[in-house]
Amino acid sequence: MADDISYLGLLDDEAIMPDAAALELARLDHAGTDLNPYLQLLNSLTNRLAILAEGAETAEAQAHVLARVMAAEYGFHGDREQYDDPANADMIRVIDRRRGLPVSLSILYVGAARRVGWTADPLNTPGHVLVRLGPTTAPTLIDPFNNGAILGGQELAQLLSGILGREVQPLAEHLAPMTNRAALVRLLMNQAGRAEASGDTARTLSLLQRITAIDPTGAHGWWARARLELTRGDVTAARASLSAILEVTRDPTMREHVAAALDGLAGHTTG
Repeated sequence: MADDISYLGLLDDEAIMPDAAALELARLDHAGTDLNPYLQLLNSLTNRLAILAEGAETAEAQAHVLARVMAAEYGFHGDREQYDDPANADMIRVIDRRRGLPVSLSILYVGAARRVGWTADPLNTPGHVLVRLGPTTAPTLIDPFNNGAILGGQELAQLLSGILGREVQPLAEHLAPMTNRAALVRLLMNQAGRAEASGDTARTLSLLQRITAIDPTGAHGWWARARLELTRGDVTAARASLSAILEVTRDPTMREHVAAALDGLAGHTTG
């Protein structure tokens, strides 16, 4: 099944269209689904944005247009009533229901904005993905989960303190842009976390396999996969995943952890 998406792991990051790729990931759970109507919806969003984009020269003006199209006209909103519903991280179901999580809605917002030539990036905000519009010198931050609302300094501080706690000082990394691949990994990790919390280890492993397929050089995906494979008693698979980490990272701390884990598995067999 992961073979259907493995080509994403071979693409340069800038060649990945995050919203279209998220639909391909979702189709793995919807066998036989025709993606054309969903891709047509993405084109419809783009066309509507293009009509309204004339004159939206500043990032703030673009933010207002984007919110009008995505939230007001097409009805994409954050799902506050059933936040943990797995459908909120499944792009096919997000488009069907017009409801989603911060990460899934941010992927849609970014994809639409980029198609009309605007600069847009999903941000690696802990617990609540945001979108940055415009250049780094004069950006506007928006919250797709909250109907594309613009976040000023006070609103951003309140959001981060609610997530990190008042005693934690926000860092630059909390507002760092994510690559296209990282945004897709975060979407899948969200699903994997919910599946594992519900006790569905088979589903969790399937999602982790998708992560390592689209991000084969991501050490943390392989580590999470090895941990779950070991929990399921598949020592051989866990060893293979740990060995994959040694192939993709030069980070000395990670390599030390992997070496220790492999030493600990010495002599163990699956069963």
